Amino acid sequence: MLEKEKFISLNFLKKETFTGSLKGMRYRLCKEVQDEKSLLKVTIWPEPYCFEVTNEEQKQSVVFEFSNEGKDMAVDWLNEQYETKKEVWDSVNPYK
Repeated sequence: MLEKEKFISLNFLKKETFTGSLKGMRYRLCKEVQDEKSLLKVTIWPEPYCFEVTNEEQKQSVVFEFSNEGKDMAVDWLNEQYETKKEVWDSVNPYK
């Protein structure tokens, strides 16, 4: 599981997109600006491919407030998605 205290900082996300994986589940976090408001967009998809070449139908995205609270909510969401779709992630995890 992902730990809030050890997860990527907002300062990094202000300037860069962050990608990672958790046992078959890939994820991407990036800052987006909509109507002059900063948001944190989080996307998940199954391994093995990177974000750019994965079909859009395989991706699921949500948006949170761009704040420490929003980042914590994003980590909670990622952990929840991992647990609720564990069969999907296990089916594509090459390291299980």
